[in-house]
Amino acid sequence: MRAALVILVGFVLAADAAAAPPAIVASATPATGVGPLAVSLTVAGDPGTSSWDLGDGTAATGQTARHIYPPGRFLAVVTVTGESGEAAQAQVAIVVRARTISLSAPRSADYGGRVALGGVLRPAVPGGRVQIYRGRIYVATARVRANGRFQALVRLRSPGPLQARYGAARSTLRLIRIRPRLEASLASSAAVGGKLSVSARLVPAAAGSLRIEVRRGGRPVASRKGGQVSRLVVPTAVAGSLTAIVSIVPKPGFLPARRSLAAKIVLPVLSLGARGPSVLALEQRLAELRYALRGVDDVYGTDTLEAVTAFQKVHRLARTGRVDPGLWTLLLRAGIPEPRSRGFDHIEVDRTRQVLLDVRGGQVARIVHVSTGATGNTPLGTWHVYRKVTGFDWVLWYPMYFLRGFAIHGYPSVPAYPASHGCVRVPMWIAPQLFAGHPHGATVTVYL
Repeated sequence: MRAALVILVGFVLAADAAAAPPAIVASATPATGVGPLAVSLTVAGDPGTSSWDLGDGTAATGQTARHIYPPGRFLAVVTVTGESGEAAQAQVAIVVRARTISLSAPRSADYGGRVALGGVLRPAVPGGRVQIYRGRIYVATARVRANGRFQALVRLRSPGPLQARYGAARSTLRLIRIRPRLEASLASSAAVGGKLSVSARLVPAAAGSLRIEVRRGGRPVASRKGGQVSRLVVPTAVAGSLTAIVSIVPKPGFLPARRSLAAKIVLPVLSLGARGPSVLALEQRLAELRYALRGVDDVYGTDTLEAVTAFQKVHRLARTGRVDPGLWTLLLRAGIPEPRSRGFDHIEVDRTRQVLLDVRGGQVARIVHVSTGATGNTPLGTWHVYRKVTGFDWVLWYPMYFLRGFAIHGYPSVPAYPASHGCVRVPMWIAPQLFAGHPHGATVTVYL
């Protein structure tokens, strides 16, 4: 009985010695890719019970295991235990690459402007669609090119960090600071005691609040704070120069902005021989309205008198050549006269108002003080320049003849009323300019 037992034990030991561990092979499909990566793990070979150490702290059982790996390098190990209790191990490496996305953007841009955003998706997904978000708000979509680059145009209306997204990939947040639109206006001049104000508007209103300050000689004389639309009355009791500074107190995500506007408080009465900033403001306004001047300066010369007289003629005022408070007011609200004909270069002579309109491209380029025939004999109608003489032709300076002996020419005396023998007299200094600007065949229209 003991021998038999010994023999039995020997048989068992011999059987154990003859048993071998299972022959197995582990595989992963796919073994590499971009995370998160779904991988199918399979063990093949001798049968047995399979248990998996998936390499990322998780486990599974069975001949096949499915698992989603994040980016990284992992070693999956499978242990197969055969029927005899012998165990064997096999392993397979999984490499998961992280998909990265970058986003580039300018640091600042104008409100409402179109901004180019760019970036790179790695690995590239040609034809893929990258989405741009501002916080949780979708903004735009960009298509990925073969090299992984993408670009999108975004209209900037609100601050906030922008981010590019593709699948689980997220770019670094990019903040574009918005340069708001600051609208501000101030008339260039006003008469002493007249009305003058600074108007300002902030776009968008969410960009912050306004601050307006008016300075004279560097010292504040008026100010106003707050609001997105603001108006400040400017003191005009003293003649001189003023500066209005309009600025923004910005909210986060917006840039500050500042505008400086200048105005002159001018003397209410000006005449030939006057000098100073009020004369300069007068001439600047006359030039804006297209009244002919030899130059814009601070001297009330004969050309200034002629321009003022032409303005008075156009508006049917007394032809004094002087500037008073009423004329200042009219100057500030007046517009440029409209020509009778449009679409081509020509000359118009208004015989009633005693002015000449130099028309260019259908728009009045210059308004010239003139004097026509004392007896009303300057011919009405549309004519064409048929003869021109450089310099003097008898006493006529740079004449342009448009009908028989009737011409437009320079003359030393150009009074505020009809005084010629029938020609159109213009100031001597402007005659060469009109002569040079209108060739033979130029149209001249004379009307009442």
